[in-house]
Amino acid sequence: MAKLGPCGLLHHAAPMAPNLKLQKPPRTSPLLKTKHVALSSSCASAAPTSTISVLQADEEGSGGFDFKQYMASKAAAVNKALDHALPLRHPEQLHESMRYSLLAGGKRVRPVLALAACELVGGDEAAAAPVACAVEMIHAMSLVHDDLPCMDDDALRRGRPANHVAFGVSTALLAGDALLALAFEHVARGYACAGGGVPAERALRAVAELANAVGAEGLAGGQVVDLTSEGAAIDLATLEYIHVHKTARLLEAAAVCGAIVGGGTDEEVESIRRFARCIGLLFQVVDDVLDVTRTSEQLGKTAGKDITADKATYPKLMGIDGARAYAAELVARAEAELGQFDAGRAAPLRRLARFIAYRQS
Repeated sequence: MAKLGPCGLLHHAAPMAPNLKLQKPPRTSPLLKTKHVALSSSCASAAPTSTISVLQADEEGSGGFDFKQYMASKAAAVNKALDHALPLRHPEQLHESMRYSLLAGGKRVRPVLALAACELVGGDEAAAAPVACAVEMIHAMSLVHDDLPCMDDDALRRGRPANHVAFGVSTALLAGDALLALAFEHVARGYACAGGGVPAERALRAVAELANAVGAEGLAGGQVVDLTSEGAAIDLATLEYIHVHKTARLLEAAAVCGAIVGGGTDEEVESIRRFARCIGLLFQVVDDVLDVTRTSEQLGKTAGKDITADKATYPKLMGIDGARAYAAELVARAEAELGQFDAGRAAPLRRLARFIAYRQS
């Protein structure tokens, strides 16, 4: 529920589960009970092949759903909308820097999540277009800021120089700020002008969800704990806290916003939230494994940086096989949340979870 706080600013009673609020890293975690349960069961011993066999079964029983075509068409539509939303104008250096990162390609997983979740609950894709673009703008901001020398200090992003290398640190910092502002402007204008018939109450809920995802109870909070944990001995619960907030929260918000503007019930929205949180963590687990098993050329970013920075990762704390086992469990948990929905409408999200599990970059 939203309410007005000091200075008339909209404050949001966080939609996240209580254990995800930013206070301090929890000692226990519902998902990481796998440390004691799943990893001591058959899931652990089947780690190297379990998700592979799942994907093969999915390919064989896909019912004619062309996932590659689905992703390509959605990504093309998103790219076109993003290009239109951010034309080159004065000051050119700032806008060139913003466009450099926003239009750099990528998988467009977050906007696709928003579009697919909207359609899953019976909404029209057009209803989710503003939030789909906004979440990608926020994601682009997070990458620009994450690469800065004061953060992860990475010179390579998506196979080319990071934004601050190409445009300078000051411009990159301001470009990230401007992308964040543009995201909320885009949502507000999108729903105020047309909105695909989205009621104002739904639009406001989506705005509050996005704001929560990027602030102290989301991305910013996870990033702070990540930075302060470098070189420190942390446990799995703290590692999960970092990535639930730093990585999974924005993926979660993308899906939840899509479900909200699509008219999903509270029960449907929460199922989609749990699904997205699982695949958000899955994204990070796979990212950690790829960081130690692939090259910089294959990844399009600097490989092995987590090891160099002495960061805790899933392979470091669980071993590569253990991390793969956890990935298998996250896929299974995510898919279980889709059980209540129409199988045809759920197909894109089911396949997206497996796409994330099997990505190679």
